[in-house]
Amino acid sequence: MSQRSSLRTSIKKLLKLINDNNADEANAAFRETAAHIDRAASKGLHHANRAARLKRRLNTRLRALSA
Repeated sequence: MSQRSSLRTSIKKLLKLINDNNADEANAAFRETAAHIDRAASKGLHHANRAARLKRRLNTRLRALSA
């Protein structure tokens, strides 16, 4: 599987867990997704600022779930 498609799949899985209010699994999925995002940024697939913005937006949704 290409890196871009695995990144997109990882993000979709995380968003589904957040929408299903599954906080424990979403926390684990966020760590995995953040690693995918960082890996993509280091290989030039995404700009570093875009990667940081994406992680921040996902983390904001995850924190709203826990609150």
